[in-house]
Amino acid sequence: MIGKKLGGRYEILDRVGGGGMAVVYKAKDNLLDRIIAVKILRPQYAIDDDFVHRFRREAQAAASLSHPNIVSIYDVGVEEDTHYIIMEYVEGNTLKEYINENAPLATDEAIKIAKQIAEALEHAHFNQIIHRDIKPHNILVGQNKRVKVTDFGIARAVTSATITHTGSVIGSVHYFSPEQARGGMTGEKSDIYSLGIVLYEMLTGELPFSGESPISVALKHLQESYTEPRALNPRIPQSVENIILRCLAKDPTQRYPSAKVLIRDLDTCLHTDRLTEDKYTVDQGDDEEATKVVPVVREDMYETKVHRNQKDEEEEDEEEWEEKRKKKPFWVKFLIFLAVFVIVVFGLYQVAAKLLYVPDVVVENVTNKPLEEAIAILEAQGLRVDYSRELPSDEVEEGYIISQVPVPDATVKKETFVRLTVSTGKDKEKMPPVEAMAEETALRILTRAGFSTENIQIERESHPSVQKGFVIKQEPAADEFVIIDDTKVVLIISEGKPTFGMPRLIGKSRDEAESLLQSNNLVLEKVEEDFSDAPIGTVYRQHPVEPHEQVAEGTPIRIWVSKVLRKPSVKSRRTLLSF
Repeated sequence: MIGKKLGGRYEILDRVGGGGMAVVYKAKDNLLDRIIAVKILRPQYAIDDDFVHRFRREAQAAASLSHPNIVSIYDVGVEEDTHYIIMEYVEGNTLKEYINENAPLATDEAIKIAKQIAEALEHAHFNQIIHRDIKPHNILVGQNKRVKVTDFGIARAVTSATITHTGSVIGSVHYFSPEQARGGMTGEKSDIYSLGIVLYEMLTGELPFSGESPISVALKHLQESYTEPRALNPRIPQSVENIILRCLAKDPTQRYPSAKVLIRDLDTCLHTDRLTEDKYTVDQGDDEEATKVVPVVREDMYETKVHRNQKDEEEEDEEEWEEKRKKKPFWVKFLIFLAVFVIVVFGLYQVAAKLLYVPDVVVENVTNKPLEEAIAILEAQGLRVDYSRELPSDEVEEGYIISQVPVPDATVKKETFVRLTVSTGKDKEKMPPVEAMAEETALRILTRAGFSTENIQIERESHPSVQKGFVIKQEPAADEFVIIDDTKVVLIISEGKPTFGMPRLIGKSRDEAESLLQSNNLVLEKVEEDFSDAPIGTVYRQHPVEPHEQVAEGTPIRIWVSKVLRKPSVKSRRTLLSF
Protein backbone atom coordinates (compact mmCIF):
# COMPACT_ATOMS: atom_id res chain seq x y z
CA MET A 1 0.00 0.00 0.00
CA ILE A 2 2.96 2.37 0.56
CA GLY A 3 3.01 4.95 -2.25
CA LYS A 4 -0.53 4.17 -3.42
CA LYS A 5 -2.94 7.08 -3.91
CA LEU A 6 -6.60 6.69 -2.90
CA GLY A 7 -9.37 8.83 -4.27
CA GLY A 8 -6.86 10.65 -6.43
CA ARG A 9 -5.59 12.68 -3.45
CA TYR A 10 -4.65 10.55 -0.41
CA GLU A 11 -1.05 9.34 -0.81
CA ILE A 12 -0.08 6.46 1.55
CA LEU A 13 3.21 7.22 3.34
CA ASP A 14 3.70 4.65 6.08
CA ARG A 15 1.94 2.03 8.20
CA VAL A 16 1.33 3.10 11.78
CA GLY A 17 -0.78 0.30 13.26
CA GLY A 18 -3.66 -2.07 12.85
CA GLY A 19 -6.38 -4.07 14.54
CA GLY A 20 -8.27 -7.24 13.85
CA MET A 21 -10.50 -5.61 11.25
CA ALA A 22 -8.47 -2.80 9.67
CA VAL A 23 -4.97 -1.39 9.12
CA VAL A 24 -4.08 2.26 9.78
CA TYR A 25 -1.66 4.19 7.57
CA LYS A 26 -0.11 7.64 7.73
CA ALA A 27 -0.90 9.53 4.54
CA LYS A 28 -0.88 12.97 2.94
CA ASP A 29 -3.90 14.78 1.59
CA ASN A 30 -2.36 16.34 -1.51
CA LEU A 31 -5.40 18.53 -2.12
CA LEU A 32 -5.34 20.23 1.31
CA ASP A 33 -1.60 19.65 1.90
CA ARG A 34 -1.96 18.05 5.33
CA ILE A 35 -1.05 14.80 7.05
CA ILE A 36 -3.98 12.47 7.74
CA ALA A 37 -4.60 8.87 8.86
CA VAL A 38 -6.21 6.28 6.58
CA LYS A 39 -8.00 3.24 8.00
CA ILE A 40 -8.28 0.46 5.41
CA LEU A 41 -10.43 -2.64 5.81
CA ARG A 42 -8.36 -5.83 5.66
CA PRO A 43 -8.78 -7.60 2.27
CA GLN A 44 -10.06 -10.84 3.79
CA TYR A 45 -13.05 -8.96 5.23
CA ALA A 46 -13.84 -6.85 2.17
CA ILE A 47 -15.99 -9.67 0.77
CA ASP A 48 -17.90 -10.05 4.05
CA ASP A 49 -20.99 -7.85 3.90
CA ASP A 50 -21.31 -7.83 7.69
CA PHE A 51 -17.80 -6.48 8.14
CA VAL A 52 -18.21 -3.94 5.36
CA HIS A 53 -21.45 -2.62 6.88
CA ARG A 54 -19.81 -2.44 10.31
CA PHE A 55 -16.83 -0.62 8.78
CA ARG A 56 -19.08 1.93 7.10
CA ARG A 57 -21.05 2.33 10.31
CA GLU A 58 -17.83 3.53 11.99
CA ALA A 59 -17.62 6.47 9.59
CA GLN A 60 -21.31 7.28 9.89
CA ALA A 61 -21.20 7.18 13.69
CA ALA A 62 -17.92 9.03 14.25
CA ALA A 63 -18.49 11.62 11.53
CA SER A 64 -21.43 13.00 13.50
CA LEU A 65 -19.16 13.65 16.50
CA SER A 66 -17.14 16.84 16.90
CA HIS A 67 -15.15 17.02 20.11
CA PRO A 68 -11.50 17.82 21.02
CA ASN A 69 -11.14 14.39 22.65
CA ILE A 70 -12.49 12.40 19.68
CA VAL A 71 -10.53 11.68 16.49
CA SER A 72 -12.22 13.57 13.62
CA ILE A 73 -13.47 11.76 10.50
CA TYR A 74 -12.86 13.66 7.23
CA ASP A 75 -13.91 11.32 4.43
CA VAL A 76 -14.96 7.76 3.54
CA GLY A 77 -14.68 5.87 0.27
CA VAL A 78 -14.08 2.68 -1.65
CA GLU A 79 -11.67 2.07 -4.51
CA GLU A 80 -11.33 -1.32 -6.22
CA ASP A 81 -12.63 -3.30 -3.23
CA THR A 82 -10.47 -1.17 -0.89
CA HIS A 83 -12.77 0.35 1.75
CA TYR A 84 -11.18 3.26 3.60
CA ILE A 85 -11.86 6.04 6.09
CA ILE A 86 -9.88 9.32 6.20
CA MET A 87 -9.28 10.49 9.77
CA GLU A 88 -7.37 13.06 11.78
CA TYR A 89 -3.71 12.04 12.29
CA VAL A 90 -2.56 12.18 15.92
CA GLU A 91 1.20 12.30 16.51
CA GLY A 92 1.92 10.18 19.59
CA ASN A 93 1.38 6.74 21.11
CA THR A 94 -1.59 4.70 22.20
CA LEU A 95 -2.50 4.83 25.87
CA LYS A 96 -1.59 1.11 26.05
CA GLU A 97 1.99 1.91 24.98
CA TYR A 98 2.08 4.84 27.42
CA ILE A 99 0.91 2.58 30.29
CA ASN A 100 3.47 -0.10 29.40
CA GLU A 101 6.26 2.50 29.56
CA ASN A 102 5.12 4.51 32.62
CA ALA A 103 2.72 2.46 34.79
CA PRO A 104 1.71 2.96 37.45
CA LEU A 105 0.91 6.54 36.44
CA ALA A 106 0.83 9.38 38.95
CA THR A 107 -2.69 9.75 40.35
CA ASP A 108 -3.26 13.28 39.07
CA GLU A 109 -2.05 12.30 35.57
CA ALA A 110 -4.34 9.24 35.45
CA ILE A 111 -7.31 11.35 36.59
CA LYS A 112 -6.64 13.94 33.84
CA ILE A 113 -6.54 11.21 31.19
CA ALA A 114 -9.69 9.50 32.54
CA LYS A 115 -11.53 12.83 32.59
CA GLN A 116 -10.72 13.49 28.92
CA ILE A 117 -11.97 10.01 27.98
CA ALA A 118 -15.14 10.56 30.01
CA GLU A 119 -15.74 13.91 28.27
CA ALA A 120 -15.43 12.17 24.89
CA LEU A 121 -17.95 9.52 26.02
CA GLU A 122 -20.34 12.16 27.36
CA HIS A 123 -20.39 13.83 23.93
CA ALA A 124 -20.88 10.49 22.15
CA HIS A 125 -23.64 9.37 24.54
CA PHE A 126 -25.39 12.73 24.10
CA ASN A 127 -25.46 11.94 20.37
CA GLN A 128 -26.85 8.46 21.11
CA ILE A 129 -23.63 6.65 20.19
CA ILE A 130 -22.14 3.92 22.40
CA HIS A 131 -18.48 3.09 21.79
CA ARG A 132 -18.57 -0.48 23.22
CA ASP A 133 -14.81 -1.01 22.84
CA ILE A 134 -13.15 1.45 25.23
CA LYS A 135 -9.61 0.18 25.87
CA PRO A 136 -6.12 1.78 25.97
CA HIS A 137 -5.43 0.52 22.44
CA ASN A 138 -8.22 2.81 21.11
CA ILE A 139 -7.05 5.91 23.00
CA LEU A 140 -4.29 8.10 21.57
CA VAL A 141 -2.04 10.34 23.67
CA GLY A 142 -0.73 13.29 21.66
CA GLN A 143 2.56 15.05 22.22
CA ASN A 144 0.81 17.76 24.25
CA LYS A 145 -0.86 15.04 26.40
CA ARG A 146 -4.18 15.68 24.64
CA VAL A 147 -6.17 12.44 24.76
CA LYS A 148 -8.29 11.39 21.78
CA VAL A 149 -10.66 8.43 21.57
CA THR A 150 -10.69 6.60 18.26
CA ASP A 151 -12.05 3.46 16.60
CA PHE A 152 -15.81 3.75 16.66
CA GLY A 153 -15.76 0.64 14.45
CA ILE A 154 -18.27 -1.17 16.66
CA ALA A 155 -20.17 1.86 17.85
CA ARG A 156 -23.75 2.16 16.72
CA ALA A 157 -26.31 4.98 16.83
CA VAL A 158 -29.28 4.14 19.01
CA THR A 159 -32.70 5.58 19.55
CA SER A 160 -32.88 4.64 23.23
CA ALA A 161 -30.49 4.10 26.14
CA THR A 162 -29.32 0.65 25.01
CA ILE A 163 -27.59 -1.03 22.10
CA THR A 164 -27.64 -4.64 20.84
CA HIS A 165 -26.02 -6.62 18.08
CA THR A 166 -27.72 -9.89 17.32
CA GLY A 167 -25.58 -12.99 17.12
CA SER A 168 -22.26 -11.65 18.38
CA VAL A 169 -20.54 -10.08 21.34
CA ILE A 170 -18.25 -7.28 20.21
CA GLY A 171 -15.43 -5.78 22.30
CA SER A 172 -12.12 -6.67 23.88
CA VAL A 173 -12.58 -9.30 26.53
CA HIS A 174 -10.29 -7.74 29.17
CA TYR A 175 -12.21 -4.46 29.09
CA PHE A 176 -15.82 -5.23 28.30
CA SER A 177 -18.66 -5.20 30.80
CA PRO A 178 -20.48 -8.15 32.40
CA GLU A 179 -23.52 -7.46 30.24
CA GLN A 180 -21.31 -7.67 27.13
CA ALA A 181 -19.82 -10.94 28.44
CA ARG A 182 -23.35 -12.19 28.96
CA GLY A 183 -24.26 -11.21 25.39
CA GLY A 184 -27.00 -8.96 26.71
CA MET A 185 -27.98 -5.37 26.06
CA THR A 186 -25.27 -2.74 26.42
CA GLY A 187 -25.51 1.00 26.90
CA GLU A 188 -23.76 4.03 28.31
CA LYS A 189 -22.91 2.19 31.53
CA SER A 190 -20.98 -0.45 29.57
CA ASP A 191 -18.61 2.29 28.39
CA ILE A 192 -18.32 3.53 31.99
CA TYR A 193 -17.37 0.00 33.15
CA SER A 194 -14.66 -0.20 30.46
CA LEU A 195 -13.34 3.24 31.44
CA GLY A 196 -13.13 1.99 35.04
CA ILE A 197 -10.87 -0.86 33.89
CA VAL A 198 -8.68 1.59 31.95
CA LEU A 199 -8.33 3.78 35.08
CA TYR A 200 -7.55 0.64 37.15
CA GLU A 201 -4.78 -0.31 34.70
CA MET A 202 -3.31 3.22 34.62
CA LEU A 203 -3.00 3.36 38.42
CA THR A 204 -1.85 -0.23 39.09
CA GLY A 205 -0.20 -1.37 35.87
CA GLU A 206 -2.39 -4.50 36.06
CA LEU A 207 -5.71 -5.69 34.62
CA PRO A 208 -8.44 -6.65 37.14
CA PHE A 209 -9.22 -9.89 35.30
CA SER A 210 -6.95 -12.15 33.27
CA GLY A 211 -7.03 -15.76 32.17
CA GLU A 212 -5.79 -18.34 29.72
CA SER A 213 -8.66 -17.85 27.27
CA PRO A 214 -11.24 -15.17 26.39
CA ILE A 215 -14.00 -17.36 27.82
CA SER A 216 -12.28 -17.63 31.23
CA VAL A 217 -11.81 -13.86 31.33
CA ALA A 218 -15.45 -13.27 30.39
CA LEU A 219 -16.60 -15.59 33.19
CA LYS A 220 -14.48 -13.66 35.68
CA HIS A 221 -16.20 -10.42 34.64
CA LEU A 222 -19.49 -12.14 35.45
CA GLN A 223 -18.68 -14.09 38.59
CA GLU A 224 -15.42 -13.19 40.31
CA SER A 225 -14.15 -10.31 42.38
CA TYR A 226 -10.86 -8.53 41.65
CA THR A 227 -7.92 -7.28 43.71
CA GLU A 228 -8.83 -3.77 44.86
CA PRO A 229 -6.57 -1.02 43.45
CA ARG A 230 -5.16 0.17 46.80
CA ALA A 231 -3.96 -3.37 47.56
CA LEU A 232 -1.73 -3.09 44.47
CA ASN A 233 -0.82 0.59 44.80
CA PRO A 234 -1.24 1.99 48.35
CA ARG A 235 -0.56 5.52 47.08
CA ILE A 236 -4.00 5.67 45.42
CA PRO A 237 -6.31 7.93 47.52
CA GLN A 238 -9.50 6.33 48.80
CA SER A 239 -11.59 8.83 46.82
CA VAL A 240 -9.98 7.65 43.57
CA GLU A 241 -10.37 3.97 44.45
CA ASN A 242 -14.07 4.67 45.14
CA ILE A 243 -14.48 5.89 41.55
CA ILE A 244 -13.00 2.63 40.21
CA LEU A 245 -15.13 0.48 42.54
CA ARG A 246 -18.29 2.24 41.40
CA CYS A 247 -17.37 2.02 37.70
CA LEU A 248 -16.68 -1.75 38.04
CA ALA A 249 -19.92 -2.67 39.80
CA LYS A 250 -21.23 -5.81 38.10
CA ASP A 251 -24.79 -4.51 38.41
CA PRO A 252 -25.15 -1.60 35.92
CA THR A 253 -27.67 0.13 38.22
CA GLN A 254 -24.91 0.62 40.82
CA ARG A 255 -22.51 2.32 38.39
CA TYR A 256 -22.47 6.02 37.57
CA PRO A 257 -25.75 6.91 35.86
CA SER A 258 -23.91 8.87 33.16
CA ALA A 259 -20.47 10.04 32.04
CA LYS A 260 -21.44 13.55 33.15
CA VAL A 261 -21.82 12.43 36.78
CA LEU A 262 -18.51 10.56 36.54
CA ILE A 263 -16.78 13.74 35.30
CA ARG A 264 -18.08 15.68 38.33
CA ASP A 265 -16.58 13.02 40.62
CA LEU A 266 -13.25 13.10 38.74
CA ASP A 267 -13.15 16.90 39.10
CA THR A 268 -13.27 16.74 42.92
CA CYS A 269 -11.69 13.40 43.83
CA LEU A 270 -8.27 14.96 44.57
CA HIS A 271 -9.63 17.71 46.82
CA THR A 272 -8.06 17.52 50.27
CA ASP A 273 -11.36 16.91 52.06
CA ARG A 274 -12.06 13.83 49.88
CA LEU A 275 -8.73 11.99 49.95
CA THR A 276 -9.64 9.96 53.06
CA GLU A 277 -13.37 9.57 52.54
CA ASP A 278 -15.15 6.34 53.48
CA LYS A 279 -14.71 3.37 51.17
CA TYR A 280 -17.46 2.83 48.59
CA THR A 281 -19.25 -0.50 48.97
CA VAL A 282 -21.19 -2.21 46.22
CA ASP A 283 -24.57 -3.62 47.24
CA GLN A 284 -24.47 -7.25 46.11
CA GLY A 285 -28.26 -7.65 46.13
CA ASP A 286 -29.65 -10.75 44.38
CA ASP A 287 -26.70 -11.91 42.31
CA GLU A 288 -27.99 -13.53 39.14
CA GLU A 289 -24.71 -15.37 38.75
CA ALA A 290 -24.75 -16.92 42.23
CA THR A 291 -25.27 -20.67 42.62
CA LYS A 292 -28.98 -21.57 42.67
CA VAL A 293 -30.54 -24.34 44.82
CA VAL A 294 -32.36 -26.85 42.65
CA PRO A 295 -35.76 -27.71 44.24
CA VAL A 296 -36.41 -31.30 45.39
CA VAL A 297 -38.55 -33.36 43.03
CA ARG A 298 -41.74 -34.38 44.86
CA GLU A 299 -44.05 -37.31 44.11
CA ASP A 300 -46.99 -34.99 43.44
CA MET A 301 -45.09 -33.75 40.37
CA TYR A 302 -45.75 -37.14 38.85
CA GLU A 303 -49.48 -37.09 39.63
CA THR A 304 -50.56 -36.37 36.10
CA LYS A 305 -48.31 -39.08 34.75
CA VAL A 306 -49.68 -41.63 37.27
CA HIS A 307 -53.27 -40.92 36.27
CA ARG A 308 -52.37 -41.27 32.63
CA ASN A 309 -50.68 -44.65 33.25
CA GLN A 310 -53.69 -45.92 35.20
CA LYS A 311 -56.01 -45.00 32.39
CA ASP A 312 -53.84 -46.82 29.87
CA GLU A 313 -53.62 -49.90 32.08
CA GLU A 314 -57.40 -50.10 32.54
CA GLU A 315 -57.77 -50.31 28.77
CA GLU A 316 -55.50 -53.39 28.56
CA ASP A 317 -56.91 -56.84 28.96
CA GLU A 318 -56.89 -58.42 32.40
CA GLU A 319 -54.33 -61.11 31.54
CA GLU A 320 -51.83 -58.57 30.29
CA TRP A 321 -52.47 -56.48 33.42
CA GLU A 322 -51.71 -59.44 35.71
CA GLU A 323 -48.44 -60.07 33.90
CA LYS A 324 -47.41 -56.45 34.34
CA ARG A 325 -48.26 -56.53 38.04
CA LYS A 326 -45.81 -59.38 38.50
CA LYS A 327 -43.01 -57.35 36.93
CA LYS A 328 -40.99 -54.87 38.98
CA PRO A 329 -42.20 -51.29 38.50
CA PHE A 330 -40.02 -48.98 36.45
CA TRP A 331 -39.37 -46.60 39.36
CA VAL A 332 -37.93 -49.48 41.41
CA LYS A 333 -35.47 -50.25 38.63
CA PHE A 334 -34.66 -46.56 38.37
CA LEU A 335 -33.94 -46.26 42.11
CA ILE A 336 -31.67 -49.31 41.99
CA PHE A 337 -29.78 -47.84 39.04
CA LEU A 338 -29.55 -44.46 40.79
CA ALA A 339 -28.19 -46.05 43.99
CA VAL A 340 -25.52 -47.96 42.09
CA PHE A 341 -24.61 -44.86 40.13
CA VAL A 342 -24.26 -42.75 43.28
CA ILE A 343 -22.05 -45.39 44.95
CA VAL A 344 -19.77 -45.59 41.90
CA VAL A 345 -19.51 -41.81 41.56
CA PHE A 346 -18.83 -41.39 45.28
CA GLY A 347 -16.08 -44.01 45.12
CA LEU A 348 -14.48 -42.36 42.12
CA TYR A 349 -14.71 -38.99 43.85
CA GLN A 350 -12.89 -40.34 46.92
CA VAL A 351 -10.11 -41.75 44.75
CA ALA A 352 -9.81 -38.55 42.71
CA ALA A 353 -9.85 -36.40 45.84
CA LYS A 354 -6.87 -38.27 47.23
CA LEU A 355 -4.99 -38.05 43.94
CA LEU A 356 -5.83 -34.41 43.23
CA TYR A 357 -5.91 -33.01 46.75
CA VAL A 358 -3.81 -29.86 47.12
CA PRO A 359 -3.08 -28.90 50.75
CA ASP A 360 -3.81 -25.41 52.07
CA VAL A 361 -1.02 -23.05 53.08
CA VAL A 362 -1.17 -20.00 55.37
CA VAL A 363 0.86 -17.31 53.61
CA GLU A 364 3.69 -15.98 55.76
CA ASN A 365 4.33 -12.26 56.16
CA VAL A 366 7.38 -11.27 54.09
CA THR A 367 6.87 -7.51 53.99
CA ASN A 368 9.92 -5.45 54.97
CA LYS A 369 12.16 -8.44 54.25
CA PRO A 370 14.91 -8.60 51.59
CA LEU A 371 13.69 -10.01 48.27
CA GLU A 372 15.95 -13.09 48.39
CA GLU A 373 14.80 -13.97 51.91
CA ALA A 374 11.14 -13.46 50.99
CA ILE A 375 11.45 -15.75 47.96
CA ALA A 376 13.13 -18.45 50.06
CA ILE A 377 10.39 -18.30 52.73
CA LEU A 378 7.50 -18.51 50.26
CA GLU A 379 9.06 -21.23 48.11
CA ALA A 380 9.72 -23.27 51.25
CA GLN A 381 5.93 -23.14 51.82
CA GLY A 382 5.36 -24.58 48.36
CA LEU A 383 4.19 -21.28 46.90
CA ARG A 384 5.24 -19.67 43.64
CA VAL A 385 6.60 -16.13 43.58
CA ASP A 386 6.20 -13.24 41.14
CA TYR A 387 8.46 -10.31 42.04
CA SER A 388 8.35 -8.37 38.76
CA ARG A 389 6.45 -5.42 40.26
CA GLU A 390 8.56 -2.53 41.60
CA LEU A 391 7.54 0.76 43.25
CA PRO A 392 9.44 3.61 44.93
CA SER A 393 9.03 3.99 48.72
CA ASP A 394 10.22 6.53 51.25
CA GLU A 395 9.80 4.06 54.13
CA VAL A 396 10.97 0.70 52.72
CA GLU A 397 14.61 0.21 51.81
CA GLU A 398 15.55 -0.61 48.22
CA GLY A 399 15.34 -4.33 47.47
CA TYR A 400 12.91 -5.00 50.36
CA ILE A 401 9.26 -6.02 50.09
CA ILE A 402 6.60 -3.28 50.26
CA SER A 403 3.48 -5.48 50.01
CA GLN A 404 2.28 -8.92 48.98
CA VAL A 405 -0.82 -10.39 47.38
CA PRO A 406 -2.37 -12.56 48.81
CA VAL A 407 -1.95 -10.70 52.10
CA PRO A 408 -0.16 -12.27 55.09
CA ASP A 409 -2.04 -15.03 56.95
CA ALA A 410 -4.33 -15.69 53.98
CA THR A 411 -5.12 -19.37 53.36
CA VAL A 412 -4.35 -20.50 49.82
CA LYS A 413 -3.54 -23.70 47.95
CA LYS A 414 0.01 -24.82 47.37
CA GLU A 415 1.52 -23.66 44.06
CA THR A 416 -0.49 -20.43 44.33
CA PHE A 417 1.33 -17.38 42.97
CA VAL A 418 2.26 -14.74 45.53
CA ARG A 419 2.92 -11.38 43.91
CA LEU A 420 5.52 -9.26 45.69
CA THR A 421 5.95 -5.51 45.26
CA VAL A 422 9.65 -4.69 45.62
CA SER A 423 10.86 -1.29 46.78
CA THR A 424 13.16 0.68 44.50
CA GLY A 425 13.99 2.95 47.42
CA LYS A 426 13.16 6.59 47.69
CA ASP A 427 11.59 8.22 44.67
CA LYS A 428 14.23 9.31 42.20
CA GLU A 429 14.18 12.43 40.06
CA LYS A 430 16.13 13.35 36.95
CA MET A 431 19.14 15.55 37.67
CA PRO A 432 18.52 18.95 36.07
CA PRO A 433 21.12 20.02 33.43
CA VAL A 434 23.07 23.12 34.55
CA GLU A 435 26.32 22.83 32.61
CA ALA A 436 27.32 25.97 30.64
CA MET A 437 24.95 28.05 32.82
CA ALA A 438 25.92 31.02 34.95
CA GLU A 439 26.63 30.11 38.58
CA GLU A 440 23.63 32.04 39.95
CA THR A 441 21.27 30.48 37.39
CA ALA A 442 22.54 26.97 38.14
CA LEU A 443 22.08 27.45 41.90
CA ARG A 444 18.56 28.78 41.40
CA ILE A 445 17.56 25.79 39.24
CA LEU A 446 19.00 23.29 41.73
CA THR A 447 17.29 24.85 44.76
CA ARG A 448 13.97 24.96 42.91
CA ALA A 449 14.41 21.25 42.13
CA GLY A 450 14.67 20.60 45.88
CA PHE A 451 18.42 20.45 46.50
CA SER A 452 19.48 22.21 49.72
CA THR A 453 22.34 24.70 49.60
CA GLU A 454 24.20 22.55 52.15
CA ASN A 455 24.30 19.72 49.59
CA ILE A 456 25.70 21.90 46.79
CA GLN A 457 29.50 22.15 46.70
CA ILE A 458 31.24 24.76 44.55
CA GLU A 459 34.72 24.16 43.13
CA ARG A 460 36.54 26.62 40.90
CA GLU A 461 39.18 26.08 38.24
CA SER A 462 40.45 27.83 35.15
CA HIS A 463 39.29 26.77 31.70
CA PRO A 464 40.53 27.77 28.25
CA SER A 465 37.06 28.10 26.66
CA VAL A 466 34.36 28.39 29.37
CA GLN A 467 33.62 31.96 30.41
CA LYS A 468 34.43 32.94 33.97
CA GLY A 469 31.53 32.33 36.39
CA PHE A 470 29.90 29.61 34.27
CA VAL A 471 29.55 25.90 35.08
CA ILE A 472 32.21 23.68 33.50
CA LYS A 473 30.91 20.36 34.85
CA GLN A 474 28.26 19.00 37.20
CA GLU A 475 28.14 15.86 39.33
CA PRO A 476 25.83 13.93 39.17
CA ALA A 477 25.49 14.30 35.40
CA ALA A 478 22.38 15.77 33.78
CA ASP A 479 19.33 13.44 33.52
CA GLU A 480 20.86 10.91 35.93
CA PHE A 481 18.21 9.61 38.37
CA VAL A 482 19.02 10.68 41.93
CA ILE A 483 17.41 10.90 45.37
CA ILE A 484 17.28 14.65 45.91
CA ASP A 485 17.52 14.67 49.71
CA ASP A 486 20.47 12.25 49.77
CA THR A 487 22.49 13.58 46.85
CA LYS A 488 25.51 15.89 47.11
CA VAL A 489 25.90 18.07 44.03
CA VAL A 490 29.33 19.31 42.91
CA LEU A 491 29.53 22.27 40.52
CA ILE A 492 32.89 23.13 38.94
CA ILE A 493 32.83 26.84 38.10
CA SER A 494 35.16 28.38 35.52
CA GLU A 495 37.72 30.97 36.66
CA GLY A 496 38.30 31.85 33.02
CA LYS A 497 41.45 31.15 31.05
CA PRO A 498 44.59 30.11 32.99
CA THR A 499 46.98 33.00 33.82
CA PHE A 500 50.73 33.28 34.18
CA GLY A 501 53.34 35.98 34.82
CA MET A 502 53.84 38.40 31.95
CA PRO A 503 57.35 37.93 30.52
CA ARG A 504 59.67 40.97 30.54
CA LEU A 505 60.10 42.36 27.04
CA ILE A 506 61.90 45.62 27.89
CA GLY A 507 65.50 45.57 26.76
CA LYS A 508 64.92 42.79 24.22
CA SER A 509 65.14 43.24 20.49
CA ARG A 510 61.96 43.33 18.49
CA ASP A 511 62.51 39.81 17.14
CA GLU A 512 63.22 38.45 20.62
CA ALA A 513 60.06 40.12 21.97
CA GLU A 514 57.90 38.68 19.19
CA SER A 515 59.35 35.21 19.69
CA LEU A 516 58.75 35.38 23.47
CA LEU A 517 55.14 36.50 23.00
CA GLN A 518 54.47 33.70 20.49
CA SER A 519 55.93 31.02 22.80
CA ASN A 520 53.57 32.19 25.56
CA ASN A 521 50.50 32.24 23.26
CA LEU A 522 50.21 36.02 23.54
CA VAL A 523 49.18 38.21 20.63
CA LEU A 524 51.40 41.04 19.40
CA GLU A 525 48.71 43.61 18.73
CA LYS A 526 50.87 46.58 17.61
CA VAL A 527 54.51 47.72 17.39
CA GLU A 528 55.30 51.45 17.70
CA GLU A 529 58.71 53.05 17.12
CA ASP A 530 59.79 56.24 18.85
CA PHE A 531 62.87 58.07 20.07
CA SER A 532 64.19 57.00 23.45
CA ASP A 533 67.36 56.64 25.42
CA ALA A 534 67.22 52.87 24.98
CA PRO A 535 69.51 51.16 22.52
CA ILE A 536 68.27 51.28 18.98
CA GLY A 537 65.92 48.41 18.05
CA THR A 538 65.17 47.38 21.64
CA VAL A 539 61.86 47.43 23.51
CA TYR A 540 61.65 50.24 26.01
CA ARG A 541 57.91 49.97 26.89
CA GLN A 542 55.11 47.28 26.90
CA HIS A 543 51.32 47.50 27.44
CA PRO A 544 48.69 46.74 28.78
CA VAL A 545 50.42 44.74 31.51
CA GLU A 546 53.71 45.26 33.18
CA PRO A 547 56.29 42.52 33.54
CA HIS A 548 55.37 39.74 36.03
CA GLU A 549 51.71 40.76 36.28
CA GLN A 550 49.19 37.96 35.59
CA VAL A 551 48.04 37.56 32.01
CA ALA A 552 45.95 34.95 30.13
CA GLU A 553 46.69 33.26 26.85
CA GLY A 554 45.55 35.24 23.82
CA THR A 555 45.93 38.65 25.54
CA PRO A 556 46.83 41.37 22.96
CA ILE A 557 50.14 43.15 23.75
CA ARG A 558 51.58 46.42 22.40
CA ILE A 559 55.31 47.21 22.46
CA TRP A 560 57.41 50.35 21.81
CA VAL A 561 60.79 49.96 20.08
CA SER A 562 63.53 52.61 20.33
CA LYS A 563 64.91 54.36 17.25
CA VAL A 564 68.02 56.67 16.94
CA LEU A 565 67.89 60.15 18.37
CA ARG A 566 68.28 62.95 15.80
CA LYS A 567 71.45 65.11 16.02
CA PRO A 568 70.60 68.66 17.27
CA SER A 569 70.88 71.52 14.70
CA VAL A 570 73.62 74.25 14.88
CA LYS A 571 71.12 76.66 16.33
CA SER A 572 70.15 74.14 18.95
CA ARG A 573 73.82 73.55 19.83
CA ARG A 574 74.40 77.27 20.26
CA THR A 575 71.42 77.46 22.51
CA LEU A 576 72.75 74.64 24.60
CA LEU A 577 76.24 76.22 24.80
CA SER A 578 74.74 79.47 26.00
CA PHE A 579 73.59 77.68 29.08
